[in-house]
Amino acid sequence: MARVYNFSAGPAVLPEAVLQKAADEMLDYKGTGMSVMEMSHRLKAFDAIIKDAEALLRELMNIPDNYHVLFLQGGASTQFSAIPLNLMVNNKADYVNTGAWSKKAISEAKRYGRVNVVASSEEKTFTYIPKLKKADFSADADYFYIVTNNTIYGTLYHELPDTGNVPLVADMSSNILSQEYDVTKFGLIFAGAQKNIGPAGVTIVIVRDDLVGKAKDTTPTMLDYKIHVEAKSLYNTPPCYSVYIAKLVFEWVKQQGGVKALHDLNKEKAALIYDLLDNSDFFKGTAEKDSRSIMNVPFVSPNPDLDAKFISEATENGLVTLKGHRSVGGMRASIYNAMPLAGVKKLVEFMKKFEVKNS
Repeated sequence: MARVYNFSAGPAVLPEAVLQKAADEMLDYKGTGMSVMEMSHRLKAFDAIIKDAEALLRELMNIPDNYHVLFLQGGASTQFSAIPLNLMVNNKADYVNTGAWSKKAISEAKRYGRVNVVASSEEKTFTYIPKLKKADFSADADYFYIVTNNTIYGTLYHELPDTGNVPLVADMSSNILSQEYDVTKFGLIFAGAQKNIGPAGVTIVIVRDDLVGKAKDTTPTMLDYKIHVEAKSLYNTPPCYSVYIAKLVFEWVKQQGGVKALHDLNKEKAALIYDLLDNSDFFKGTAEKDSRSIMNVPFVSPNPDLDAKFISEATENGLVTLKGHRSVGGMRASIYNAMPLAGVKKLVEFMKKFEVKNS
């Protein structure tokens, strides 16, 4: 069977070159006579893998020395608890509610302290990033929390909030490495790997040194950043194979010209779809224009029956997992770094033909 163009929101498409290299090394990783999948995390070979992965990510994101890079487990959702447990020193934090994941993070943070919801776009089904008023920020907050890109609703912060001396915390699960960010503007960045880095299983946390070592006394050992910093992400058995694939993806990103080069390509891919949506009498994008994501593009046709027909016929044409999230409906094209330009072009051509045929 020929490979399809996979528009899944996550677990998501991986670079074909990465998959091929992983296949070539599956039975014998660099002369060890074993696969990384069956390799002890205490072996020198894996020690080199995780150190190389960290070094590559530091290079790609220009991460300063006063930030730690951790490879953790539990998915990004575990960080909804870990962040307030480690950072809520004065039991107060600001959150912006822009979607399902920030809503869950807010609910979890309320278990550990006071949460000030600075702004929300829930009243319009999270179709936009709300305008923030600095007067609504808490000067005494322990941190200020945002989700930079909202996978379900296809929205993106095009401008980061200025939080002054309050550490900015960002869930970058669905757009890490898709555009350049100044890491020094953040106190903590985290991302589940399964959208734009690698397979599910590893979560990356980038945390500034001064925010480590202040965990609440009740913090479980596995959620204490200080424990993982001291153990260099090897306190317990890490998801070795997921870390290995992440390293291969970091190598691939570097080979493509780095994050800036991929950002330029991502903008080009997104523009192809948005240009069609903006000039169509049939399809309609659901996110407001000034909040549009370049990673996730939700859209609808005139009615649910046509949505279902579109998804079915797209699948027959090798364009798969385009069904939108149940809270939005319609379709969603997730066009992460690994989605080639050819895949987006094929989708756009199919959309044009479908519109002509069904108008």
